[in-house]
Amino acid sequence: MIKSNKLKIFNDPIYGFIRIPNTLIFDLIADPFFQRLRRISQMGLSYLVYPGAHHTRFHHALGCMHLMRKAIQVLRFKQVALTKEEEEGLLIAILLHDIGHGPFSHAMEHSIVEGVNHEHISLCFMQELNKKFEGKLTLAIEIFNGNYPKKFLNQLVSSQLDMDRLDYLKRDSFYTGVAEGNTNAERLITMLNVVNGELVIEEKGIYSIEKFIMARRFMYWQVYLHKTGVAAEQLLMRILKRSKELILRGEHLDCSKNLKFFLENKIDIDNFDLDTLVRFSKLDDIDILSAIKNWQESSDFVLSQLCQMVINRRLLQVKVKNEPISEIKLEKHFNDFKTENDLTDEETNYFVFTGEIKNKAYDRDYQPINILKKNGRVVDIVKLSDYLKIKTLSKTVSKYYICYPKDYV
Repeated sequence: MIKSNKLKIFNDPIYGFIRIPNTLIFDLIADPFFQRLRRISQMGLSYLVYPGAHHTRFHHALGCMHLMRKAIQVLRFKQVALTKEEEEGLLIAILLHDIGHGPFSHAMEHSIVEGVNHEHISLCFMQELNKKFEGKLTLAIEIFNGNYPKKFLNQLVSSQLDMDRLDYLKRDSFYTGVAEGNTNAERLITMLNVVNGELVIEEKGIYSIEKFIMARRFMYWQVYLHKTGVAAEQLLMRILKRSKELILRGEHLDCSKNLKFFLENKIDIDNFDLDTLVRFSKLDDIDILSAIKNWQESSDFVLSQLCQMVINRRLLQVKVKNEPISEIKLEKHFNDFKTENDLTDEETNYFVFTGEIKNKAYDRDYQPINILKKNGRVVDIVKLSDYLKIKTLSKTVSKYYICYPKDYV
């Protein structure tokens, strides 16, 4: 008798051994749509700031599935009704929740496909996989979309305390070495419960929630919104924008066939069909990096300089302020670089620009984190926490930045 090879174990640096629960999930992981996530960086170009941040969406998806299994075990122990079908639907929904990410994850979300977010593309992938697997993903799609009657199932996949956030904070903290972002995911999961069909945290877990919210704030300012990382992502988006402009002018640029398709055509929500989805599934970080390496030699000054900046990590200078950048300061850097390189205003805009970054650690309007008190009452953590900063963290904090080439300070 030949043994099944479909219950493999992955050795994860965060959680140890992660077991694949059944053959359907094994087959989904083995599918080329999902295997592509091995070639999609979890944190975009953050490795230019934190050299260890080379982990992928593949790592993250498996980690989320592992945490979901833990959450299911905890809820069942607390007598929360969960069928085998719902368990499988939850595991598939969280496994595939990020399958729609494009190259370098969030960095290029609206650059390759206009006005289409990764959640929509994830849904497209899930629907296509559902056809391939003869309807076995139908329940997972209902949970993913929030259409399933048991609201807490969707909350485990997408909320302010979902398995996605629990994994990426712990994982990104580990790979960047930023200890402030580390959270006790296991402790938080142990405190989960369900009241009136909605996810809650038992009162004894309130301090873990406070630490979780603070960790999220630290990770956004120190990692996800790090000024150098922001500058690198801006360069990446500008490279794609410039390459599209040049191709529309009739210029030839060497790149992969599938990348060229997205550069030559305007793809948006209205024409994102199956053919486009298949082409998108063949795009990953390698296509972009290969193109950027080639385009360093472009005769176009703007494109070649932008590409060299990314490849050689000769990034733009970034200044971050609490107030909007003054027009006088912007004009000075703009005119200096424009004059020095004999550029047009349009060309100079690629190198000298301003922007805004926002951080909101806890969003009270988006599925608040509810605490289950010992007397059975359910209360928003903001009202219950004695940590006053939680109220402050529910407000949006904005900072403003200016980018300009270092050689022309």
